[in-house]
Amino acid sequence: MSFSVSNNFKMAPPSAIHTHETVDTGASVPTNSHGGPGTATHEPGLTKAQAEKAEVEMPKFPAPKKFEDKYQEREYQKGRLVLAFRIFAKLGFDEGVAGHITLRDPVEPTSFWVNPFGVAWPLLKASDLIRVNAQGKVVDGGPCRLLNAAAYMIHHAVHTARPEINCVAHSHSLYGRAFCSLGRNLDIITQDSCAFYNDIALYSSFKGIVLAEEEGIAIAAALGNKKAALLQNHGLLTCGRSIESTIFWFMSLEKCCHAQLLADAAAGGRGGETVKIDEKDAEYTYQTVGTEGAGWFSARPTFDIMEHESGVDYKW
Repeated sequence: MSFSVSNNFKMAPPSAIHTHETVDTGASVPTNSHGGPGTATHEPGLTKAQAEKAEVEMPKFPAPKKFEDKYQEREYQKGRLVLAFRIFAKLGFDEGVAGHITLRDPVEPTSFWVNPFGVAWPLLKASDLIRVNAQGKVVDGGPCRLLNAAAYMIHHAVHTARPEINCVAHSHSLYGRAFCSLGRNLDIITQDSCAFYNDIALYSSFKGIVLAEEEGIAIAAALGNKKAALLQNHGLLTCGRSIESTIFWFMSLEKCCHAQLLADAAAGGRGGETVKIDEKDAEYTYQTVGTEGAGWFSARPTFDIMEHESGVDYKW
């Protein structure tokens, strides 16, 4: 798996180099000392002059660990997958036995690793994970080899449709579930939501627990080439080339859903609407916060903390 992070930011965000008329949306408009409309910078501390001169550049980011030996990569990635489940549990994304995260096996790419059905996520170790082949049969793994049929139907369909994707996550998180009951896509109203600009799908169907192959295929088709989907009346789904990016997209999307639920409620209470980010600004920001590399790098602190808390026994 490989991807790069762009380190050359020579263009200022569109809002920093273009003037816009102030539109009265019912929301308060920031003003400067002269009484005119204020200009929000792309990032706190970055002035308009700095943006225009590109005086501030992003540093070079590290890259994911690479392996010559696919068996060594398998063992390492299984450990990362266990950390992912423990992160989800810590954040309260577990709901009984619902939810699953899958890793495409580096050795046998037509198969994937997943959590055994009914085993508590905080207790998972690498040796507990099970490997499922393309036919939905458990062919390797720990002592508990129960497979969640819905996990296979959804994740097999996505892994098959998206050969470049190595990880898929789905869980019944609280704010994701709440937002998915609205039957609408995410509004781009915050810098963080720009990571999903033109990169999130809405699957506007619910036919109960996904136990049929056709339903999994339909979800994969709705996802298309995007990294996230809102499954109506169900929950969130994210995917990526790495476990880390997949988990970060899920965490971030959950928070974006929470933020929009709060913002919509507050705006509605005032008889107004939320302020949407200009499409050009959203697209510009996406190139910084919405790439695969950005997702992988953004997840590092969370994984580092969980690895510190878990010790070393999770790897075995």
